[in-house]
Amino acid sequence: MNIQAVEIVRDHNTAGRDVGCRLCGSRLRHTLVDLGMSPPCESILKADQIDQMELYYPLNVMVCDTCLLVQLKEYVSAETIFSEYAYFSSFSTSWVAHAKAYCEAITKRLGLGEESLAVELASNDGYLLQHFLPLGVPVIGVEPAANVARAAEEKGVLTRVDFFGVRLANQMVTEELKADLIIGNNVLAQVPDLNDFVAGMKILLKPEGVVTLEFPHIERLMAENQFDTIYHEHYSYFSLLTVDLMAARHGLRVIDVEELPTHGGSLRVYLAHEGSSRATEDSVTELLDREKRHGLMDMSTYASFGLKAKRAKRDLLAFLIAAKNEGKKICGYGAPGKGNTLLNYCAIGTDFLDFTVDRNPYKHGRYTPGMHIPIKPVQAIDEAKPDYILILPWNLKDEIVQQMHHVAGWGAKFVVPIPFVTVIDPSELRK
Repeated sequence: MNIQAVEIVRDHNTAGRDVGCRLCGSRLRHTLVDLGMSPPCESILKADQIDQMELYYPLNVMVCDTCLLVQLKEYVSAETIFSEYAYFSSFSTSWVAHAKAYCEAITKRLGLGEESLAVELASNDGYLLQHFLPLGVPVIGVEPAANVARAAEEKGVLTRVDFFGVRLANQMVTEELKADLIIGNNVLAQVPDLNDFVAGMKILLKPEGVVTLEFPHIERLMAENQFDTIYHEHYSYFSLLTVDLMAARHGLRVIDVEELPTHGGSLRVYLAHEGSSRATEDSVTELLDREKRHGLMDMSTYASFGLKAKRAKRDLLAFLIAAKNEGKKICGYGAPGKGNTLLNYCAIGTDFLDFTVDRNPYKHGRYTPGMHIPIKPVQAIDEAKPDYILILPWNLKDEIVQQMHHVAGWGAKFVVPIPFVTVIDPSELRK
């Protein structure tokens, strides 16, 4: 009999002691949600690792009542997570299209050209910066994961393999590489030292330059029960109220904000130097006021979120148990970070899911962390012909249902777990 050893890591030095907010340093006293213990979500396992010890860390999320930053402790260092990374942005067709539309729009809005410089922080595999090249805008990517950066270089995107902060910003300035545009898409949440990161952007940005940051909106995360977007590589979760305070701490100013449908509901925030001539749009005041009306300055709003996560867990398990008791065959679609939070929080293993599939060849033949569900190529679904397909990257459900519409041919249905269980019958949808 194989006995798997699991090491559960707790910080005994800080247990029972006050923990300071990573943005303002205030004592953290309020819990958003406790999702128990989970392994790092992107620690995809090779076959020879599934009988070895795994590290589990708490997913206990706190809220600062001073700056309203929602946050996890840095249980896992950024160097451990991002030196080699399993996520390649280009495998999401809709995300690449989103990036292309952004590049075209921001080039026109800022009047970027061959004398400009666009710098993307956490530029991944060049999914975004590649679209500036035909527009004639020079680019530099900053990406700490060497394996992902290589894919960007192959697209012709000049990429520095490094972590961004004050040190690198100063180095780039000495090389006369100040930026007209700094882009940070879904990176702000992954920065353990926020003050160093934002201070670096301040240094790198030209006097009339613009920073755009995209990140999941904590208002939408709570309203739509997106608890599975919480995992160890996401150290922080933001409202505009928090970003406004964060910018001001570093001599920056929020000048515009857009609400986006990506990742279950995100914000795109535009920042400029405090003394910039750029005007502040009405959208900023309007969203700040709305967040206040929706209770984002009230700790009781955050405290109620944990109950919704527990209900979603019970709902999903009840559905899966009933389906398996009826003899149904179930597999997953995708092996994203959010999926691994969901699987581990709900203890969903191969007793429920025979396997999952992913478009990323890097993950094929490997296993999900914790629950050890095999990850196969997408065509495995056609071979197995399951009755239900659990969509783990539910934020891409429309794209996935369209790509996999043919499963209606054998009567398969899709299951979306968030905010609560929803079953989609593709035979009832138009292609």
